[in-house]
Amino acid sequence: MSDAPPETTQKPALTCWFAGLTTLDVIHRSVVRPGPNQKVTAVRQDVSAGGPAANAAVTAASLGARALLISPVGAGPVGAAARGDLEHHGVEVHDTAAGTEIPLAVSAVMVDDETGDRSVVSPDATLVDGVDVTPVDLDALPRPRVVLLDGHHPDLARRVLAYAKTLDPRPMIVLDAGRWRPVFADLMGSADVTARSADFHAPDGVARSRATVATHGGDPVTWCDEAGRKGTTNVPAVDVRDTLGAGDAFHGALVVALGRGLDLEAAVEEAVRVATIRVQHVGPRSWLEHLPCG
Repeated sequence: MSDAPPETTQKPALTCWFAGLTTLDVIHRSVVRPGPNQKVTAVRQDVSAGGPAANAAVTAASLGARALLISPVGAGPVGAAARGDLEHHGVEVHDTAAGTEIPLAVSAVMVDDETGDRSVVSPDATLVDGVDVTPVDLDALPRPRVVLLDGHHPDLARRVLAYAKTLDPRPMIVLDAGRWRPVFADLMGSADVTARSADFHAPDGVARSRATVATHGGDPVTWCDEAGRKGTTNVPAVDVRDTLGAGDAFHGALVVALGRGLDLEAAVEEAVRVATIRVQHVGPRSWLEHLPCG
């Protein structure tokens, strides 16, 4: 009889794609908001990668998923800083501008020290308008179970969606719909879930996704699944310290929960739990250490 230990079968990691925007966020926390022509001294400064897809990928990686970000980052110093933060937090970056120095957006963020509310000024994806940042070698990437699209790079989103629809099994498609973008007219009809903010309003005549989730700040999250079942999920009342990226954390957790087979109601409950953890901690990444790795 062999004394060798029995072989174990390791469960493959859940692979999720996050396609869209990466920025570099420069975040200042202040006890007062500056007025016209006024300077104030921040009580804290952080620098991290930002953008809806990028932040959602960080959340997913921290929850134990294999998170692959499909986004133009580029070879310049700003891109290098963003990439370093993402890779440090377990995100695999598929750079659609690899080897090219692009003007990656730098977002100026202010967080109110008393309320945790954030204000953001950013060029988002507009700095690379006219630059081809569509991915061309998606076949080389690990197959996803869920794909999130944030719509910030329209051609990239269309390309990833078209590719995902050719796969068998077809991955679940989730849209991060913070505010209306014309590209959503091309994406929503193929989406399994649209996770939208209360400010998102699609024009009449646009095809709807199979299921929807709507966040309303601290008010209950509303949802409607593919079968037409509707419900609400309460958001716990907590001491809010920092709201930056809370919606992105919600979306990243939602993607992971759906990828692990939870139904929409249970997935929303998990996303609310994760976003609630996020808002209770100061800074863009400190909250991650409070997540149990799935």
